[in-house]
Amino acid sequence: MAAHQHDAEALLLAKPDAAAPPPAKRNKYPFFCAVLASMTSILTGYNVAVMSGAQIFMAEDLGVSDAQIEVLSGVINLYSLAGALLAGWTSDRLGRRLTIVLANVFFLAGPLCMALAGGYNALMVGRFIAGIAVGYDFVIAPIYAAEISPASSRGLLTSVPEIFNNTGVMLSYVSNLAFSGLPAHLSWRVMFAAGAVPPVFLAAGTLTMPESPRWLAMKGRVAEAKAVLHKTSDTAAEAERRLLEIEDVVNTGGGGKGSSHGGGAWREAAAKPGVRRVLAMVLTLQFFQQASGIDSVVLYGPRILAAAGVTTNASLLSLNVIFGVAKAGSILIAMALVDRAGRRPLLLVSTGGMAASLVLVGTLFAAAGAGAAVSAASVAAVVAYVVFFSMGLGPMAWVYSSEILPLRLRGQGAGLGTAMNRTMCAVVIMTFISLYKAVTMAGAFYIYAAVAAAAFVFVYTCLPETRGRSLEDMEELFHTK
Repeated sequence: MAAHQHDAEALLLAKPDAAAPPPAKRNKYPFFCAVLASMTSILTGYNVAVMSGAQIFMAEDLGVSDAQIEVLSGVINLYSLAGALLAGWTSDRLGRRLTIVLANVFFLAGPLCMALAGGYNALMVGRFIAGIAVGYDFVIAPIYAAEISPASSRGLLTSVPEIFNNTGVMLSYVSNLAFSGLPAHLSWRVMFAAGAVPPVFLAAGTLTMPESPRWLAMKGRVAEAKAVLHKTSDTAAEAERRLLEIEDVVNTGGGGKGSSHGGGAWREAAAKPGVRRVLAMVLTLQFFQQASGIDSVVLYGPRILAAAGVTTNASLLSLNVIFGVAKAGSILIAMALVDRAGRRPLLLVSTGGMAASLVLVGTLFAAAGAGAAVSAASVAAVVAYVVFFSMGLGPMAWVYSSEILPLRLRGQGAGLGTAMNRTMCAVVIMTFISLYKAVTMAGAFYIYAAVAAAAFVFVYTCLPETRGRSLEDMEELFHTK
């Protein structure tokens, strides 16, 4: 890995224009497209996190146990594996845009099924349908944003899905608080039903967006790809350059018809060290993003706050909103710096800060019961952990993964990375209650701290900087051409 990193750094130095300052006037149209495509991620965040507060009232209404709550909370991520793995196939055949529309169809059906559920089995069906949608969104939103964006703003636009995901988490917490005053048999149902309204409008809006120029070129529709590139590039010269780079990749077998699916691309992945290395990077980065425990806070914030000494439901749900605001707001730091400071510095600051914050959280929980000051410090330390996650590892795992995969493997490679992400998310969520009961709340956070420290080492030793480079140029950087 170190040798590859040295090669990558040498290549960067050999191209002094790679990190050149962006043009003074940037095209706003790709920003509009990326934002509209990424708004589906609000529904992902909402559907995953609404269980945080809804579980309180579901337990009261339907009598579901802690074990069933663990399963219902985490199983949506296992179900999303089907959507993630299908998304690569769908996006390569139907296109990026129609795949986003399909995700919204599932986002309409899943919450409605949950809201109408009369028991545990029906709840599981609703989580399955919503899980399919989550898998689709995690794959297709960053791919579309990366492929529609010029190099000057790709980091910013590829991180848009993550800020909307976090916005959805925050809105789910607001929904938990807003509807908590309803009778128990209605409150949690309304929380889920509220998520079934936006997909109708988002699906209609998606149809107004252009298709990905890289997908169009991959299908031989070069004239359409050229038209989209002229709409989404900062200058006409850049549009022509991007088209030439895309055609070069397609014409050399990097994304032609049929090359991004079937056994050929994966046989190449097995045979070519550069491709294997990129897939290993994607999988490892996605593993660390979730194994460091962020969704223990997202899904079990009220339990963590209760362990810190907070007592009433109103206080628990109100403070949970603060977690959501911190998670959504701090990603703005990443969006502001990703195309200036680069991906690697943000990842290093993020993983290092997460490790330190988690050690502090564990230490404070070990001293739980020592007074109000310790309780307040525990809440502040958890907020710091959330902030460090969202300013780096949260969005950068998706940005980096979507950038480094070669075009012919981008759809299915992103699906594989998403499958790793969702699997680890499910493991964290479905074991958290059992874990903290076995090793204490402090012990659970010490374990997550060790994972975050390992993530720092991985980023430092294995990941080169990608700022300022075109997607096609990545194939030269990572030796996947």
